[in-house]
Amino acid sequence: MPDSRVISWVFVVTASSGILLNAAEPVQYEFGDIRIPAATGDEPRRETVSLEQAAAYLEQGSVAWNGQRKCVSCHTNGTYMAIRPALVPTLGEPPAATVEFFRQTLTSLQQETHETLKKSTRPAQVIYLANGLAEWDAHLSKSLSPSTEAALELMFAIQNENGTWGTLTCWPPYESDAYHEATVAAMAAATAPGWLDKVAASDNAALKEAVERLRNYLRTESPPHDYSRVLLLWAESRWPGLIDEARKAELVEMLRNHQREDGGWSIRTFATPETWGSGNRARKLRDEPDFDKPASDGHMTGLAIIVLRSSGIPANDPAIADGVKWLKANQRESGRWWTRSLNTDTWHFITYSGTAFPLLALQMCDELPAVAKK
Repeated sequence: MPDSRVISWVFVVTASSGILLNAAEPVQYEFGDIRIPAATGDEPRRETVSLEQAAAYLEQGSVAWNGQRKCVSCHTNGTYMAIRPALVPTLGEPPAATVEFFRQTLTSLQQETHETLKKSTRPAQVIYLANGLAEWDAHLSKSLSPSTEAALELMFAIQNENGTWGTLTCWPPYESDAYHEATVAAMAAATAPGWLDKVAASDNAALKEAVERLRNYLRTESPPHDYSRVLLLWAESRWPGLIDEARKAELVEMLRNHQREDGGWSIRTFATPETWGSGNRARKLRDEPDFDKPASDGHMTGLAIIVLRSSGIPANDPAIADGVKWLKANQRESGRWWTRSLNTDTWHFITYSGTAFPLLALQMCDELPAVAKK
């Protein structure tokens, strides 16, 4: 679907839902004609799931981030490229502009020194860029592209000796810990069509060693919390043998045990406030009114279903069925699924993955509205 059609469609939908804001009110994403209202927890729930509104939010949010911020971020366009290619059976092919933005960003990052790329947000940008290009190849190109191969080589070129990457520890769950980055890097390497096999058959000893360092890190390093354990389970579904069957079964059971009474999952139960990154969000999290009994959210419910399905749990499993019911009952009028930020109560960018994950979860359970069927 061309970008122009997506943009006009979103504003029709948004206006009809009664949440289009005036110029004085806060926005979550803004660029050109795109103006997406701030996410709030008191937004009314829809009676039926709207695939159109959710998809339009994803398209516009990514376009706006590319245009305004001009970087790859874990929580928006990084998530878009991690999830949107897999939604081709439901939404059709995504606009090529986003993959072109990633390729252009790769070219720009290749001009920087490896020392620079190891600092601040750069490692996360490189990792999510490589992961997004790998997903594009897996679902659209259907073969390993030169840009994806280059991105993976750059990613491993800035790897630390211990097998993971440098990271900030202040923006959970994404810019939160090095273990998170290692799991995404593993998914990128394993998802890129034929890349691991190509490396294994090559005479590039340094790259082989780098891949093995990552594998050993994920096998031997203790995850900082259960959220990272969920990501490890997800990575294993792409990289068979990354962990043994006993460990896999343990992680599946852990994920099941986090399910809430209402059928959803809450990201806040997967780590204590002090173990999110450096613990700098602990006071904010402990001051939340529902700290003792946090509400289910779109991000964690969608992610839990995706990971369980990826791990071979059938869609008719009671836990997954209850999670699907929660998703179908909790989409908001804007098309988003509400997820409160772990960091600040301003932009709530996590509602972006909190919307992308539910869409993929519903597709994996064949639970999308009839209008979405192809």
